[in-house]
Amino acid sequence: MKTAIAIRHLHFEDLGTLEPLLRARGYAVRYVDAALQDLGRIDGADLLVLLGGPIAAFDDRSYPFILQELELAQRQLASGRALLGICLGAQLVARALGARVAPMGVKEIGFAPLTLTAQGRTSPLAALEGQPVLHWHGDYFEIPAGAAALAGTAVCPHQAFALGRQVLALQCHMEADPLRLEQWLVGHSCELDQAGIDPRSLRAQALKLQTSLPLAASRVFGRWLDGIEE
Repeated sequence: MKTAIAIRHLHFEDLGTLEPLLRARGYAVRYVDAALQDLGRIDGADLLVLLGGPIAAFDDRSYPFILQELELAQRQLASGRALLGICLGAQLVARALGARVAPMGVKEIGFAPLTLTAQGRTSPLAALEGQPVLHWHGDYFEIPAGAAALAGTAVCPHQAFALGRQVLALQCHMEADPLRLEQWLVGHSCELDQAGIDPRSLRAQALKLQTSLPLAASRVFGRWLDGIEE
C-alpha cells in the first residue's frame, strides 16, 4: 500500500478534502504533529505533505522543530518521492529549495480566485480557472531556482510553483473544506479580529463554495496524483 504522511501544525488544518481522495486511491494516510513528534525518524513516505499553520517558516529560533521539517523536506526532495506543501508547508518547501520566505506586510485572508500563469494553465491547477479558493497568510515565498511559477494574486504574486512532477507548493488552501470553515474561524479568531475581518463574511462565502471548491480541488489533486503515480 502507498503511504502518505501529513505533517500537521494545527489539528483543524489537516488534509481536508484531499484526505478521502488519497484513501480512495489506495494511500494509507498518517498524521504527524510537528510540535510533538520526532520528525527525524520519518522516512520512506510515497507522498509527504507539509500542512499549514500560524507560525513563520523562517521562525526556527522560536520554533526549533522547523529545522527538522526543513531537513525532512530536503530528504524527501533528495529521494525523488512526491512532496506537497500547503501554505506554511509551501513556504517550507521553498526554503528547503533555497528560496527566500518573508513577511508580505499585509494579510491575505478570504476567498478569491487565482490568476494562472501560462505554465499554470497547462498544469493540474488548470481546473482552478476562475474558482475562488481560501487564502490565509501573511508571508510569501520566492520561486525557487528551476521551479515553474503557476499562479498568483494581486496581493501575493507567488501562489504556487512546481518542480518537475513530484513537487507542488500551494500558498492557498484549496484543500480546505468549506463545510468545516467554522473550525478555522474559531481557531484563528484573534487573527481575524486583528485584521479587521468579520467572520460572518467568510462564513457566507464558504456556504456559496461548498460544492464548487471541493470539486475543483479534487480535479487538481487528482491530476497531480496521476502525474506522480505514472
